[in-house]
Amino acid sequence: MAFESITDEFIEELISCRKMVSNPKTREVVKPGHKQINYIVKALDDSGHIFELFARQNLADGMADDFSCGLRWLAPNGESLIICRYNGSSHPHRNKVENNSLGLVYHIHRVTERYIAANQKPDGFASETDRYLTQQEALHCLLKDCRIEGLTSGEVAQNQIDLFEE
Repeated sequence: MAFESITDEFIEELISCRKMVSNPKTREVVKPGHKQINYIVKALDDSGHIFELFARQNLADGMADDFSCGLRWLAPNGESLIICRYNGSSHPHRNKVENNSLGLVYHIHRVTERYIAANQKPDGFASETDRYLTQQEALHCLLKDCRIEGLTSGEVAQNQIDLFEE
């Protein structure tokens, strides 16, 4: 499937279908400068959609707001497409098609048909949010917004990420 043929309706189908994490006990990996955890997520309907849920956090002192949590669709042809990202406030963002900028604010990226058609980064559109302030809160919002099940507080604690920490 060429991404040029993806519509906003299909994107909404990808986001709104119920999903289940298939490897909830996976562990985070520490890499130079950041830690990351990736989960495999499968649609619970008969679509056969498979996704990768990821969460990355900068480990440098003073960079707690430098994080990204996202959901990547793994297309049947082997390509992948990030359909949403929940980012920290560590960097400004510019929406190129709209020609406007977001400052150092928490923001959510969403893939759009418009950005694909404009030959921009598919998930290049972002909007400011006040729904989270930490990586754990961002990941919790992503799980809720994208209807992802299968991560309980006990499994999350084992994985060293506490989504439900207050």
